[in-house]
Amino acid sequence: MWSVCKKEFRQFFSSLTGYIAIAVFLLVNGLFLFVFPDNILDFGYTALDRFFELAPMILLLLIPAITMRSFSDEFRSGTYEILQTKPLSTWQIVGGKYLGALLVVVIALIPTLIYAVSLNALSFEQGLDTGGTAGAYLGLFFLSAVFVAIGICCSSLTNNAVVAFIASAFLCFVIYNGFEAISLIAGLGGSADYLIAMLGIDFHYKSISRGVVDTRDLIYFLSIILFFLVFTNRNLVRKYS
Repeated sequence: MWSVCKKEFRQFFSSLTGYIAIAVFLLVNGLFLFVFPDNILDFGYTALDRFFELAPMILLLLIPAITMRSFSDEFRSGTYEILQTKPLSTWQIVGGKYLGALLVVVIALIPTLIYAVSLNALSFEQGLDTGGTAGAYLGLFFLSAVFVAIGICCSSLTNNAVVAFIASAFLCFVIYNGFEAISLIAGLGGSADYLIAMLGIDFHYKSISRGVVDTRDLIYFLSIILFFLVFTNRNLVRKYS
């Protein structure tokens, strides 16, 4: 599994495309946070709320771009059959590709810590809420982990990387924000709207981003990740059995 993980990781950074994708992610975040109107410095208090609201929407495009070739390129070039001849189970192949893509996303998120360091340095008296910031980063990690699982799953369904990208971005958006939108549009009121909103990633992302780790949020994220990885595994087993 680790050999697949390392191959996936190296493959992403084997060309300038990988570096450019991460650079664009950091640049867009930086511009919205510190340059464009209504930036963090205009808020009048030290918080990274703007970043944690913006990052999921950018990751909706970045992560599908990272995962779109995971399986689709293997299918198109015929190298998946070669991969099957190695002493690896389908689960190990899926797990390796998942961990490799997730590691790339983590590498992209690490430089954003400079935002927290910069804000903490700028606020001489108030300081940054380290507990809330740590919780928000944890939420962002789990959100990214779910998006990667969705991206890997979509890539396993087609040999066209562009189709995988579009399907993954659409599905990530629907699961992230769709259920909350449905609850608002339906207007069922009370617990019904609340239960519908709970099905979406955004609900649990906001919950864990408050700095309080709730086991229900962790169970939700892990369940969604497991669901898409199991679906990917079964799809590959069915397709190549």
